[in-house]
Amino acid sequence: MSIHQCNACEKNSPETINMPVEQDQASTASVTPIRPLADIETRMGQMNAAQRVAWSIDNLAGRPVLSSSFGAQSAVMLHLLSKHEPDIPVILIDTGYLFPETYRFIDQLHDRLRLNLKVYRSDLSPGWQEARYGKLWEQAETGLNHYNRINKVEPMRRALKSLQAGLWFSGLRRGQSQSRANTQFVEYREGKDGLQPIWKVHPLADWADRDIGLYLQQHELPYHPLWDQGYVSIGDTHTTTRLADGMSAEDTRFFGLQRECGIHTQI
Repeated sequence: MSIHQCNACEKNSPETINMPVEQDQASTASVTPIRPLADIETRMGQMNAAQRVAWSIDNLAGRPVLSSSFGAQSAVMLHLLSKHEPDIPVILIDTGYLFPETYRFIDQLHDRLRLNLKVYRSDLSPGWQEARYGKLWEQAETGLNHYNRINKVEPMRRALKSLQAGLWFSGLRRGQSQSRANTQFVEYREGKDGLQPIWKVHPLADWADRDIGLYLQQHELPYHPLWDQGYVSIGDTHTTTRLADGMSAEDTRFFGLQRECGIHTQI
């Protein structure tokens, strides 16, 4: 299989919503959204997930990308987007500390769905990071924040910039955690730190676990192999634990100190 590894590296209609873009060879002017964000949110709430994807691609200007952690239920978004936009770049942030099962799951979905996978990593290898900083995930919340910044946030920012993304799809759902309870179907984020402004779309924001399960069953898609071993939220080996009695899904990540790694909150 062919997987792109990137370390350095419109449709027009009466309803098309333009967004300001970073001035470069491909863009010489900036414009602002012409439809109020609240109107878009209301419209999205009247659609199903597939319609949200199609409408966003047709009406929100910008190059579309999809980010995926290849976690427990990631096959839903990957299938949904690849059906509508087969060549959409799928961004994977590889920390070098994913479970072996995760890497095999990535291979499985890559081959089955013919994903246009783009892999981004920190500029420092895991071994070099540990030599320089020690095991950051063992250094309380300050160390976790540093670890997430260099292994997740910075590679994701680089991915969006190098792919010139203007429309970012993600599988966030309100039911996943308290920190995601207010997830909107669409957000508009002003550009910062060298990024152009971007639309961020969550087509599954209102889906429950049952919706996910039914979709996977209907399309004969797999769960992550660690799901059956009690892992409900799957990230790095050193900051992911099984769900046990008395725990919430949030407690299984980052020792219960935090839920978000920064990718969806700091970019």
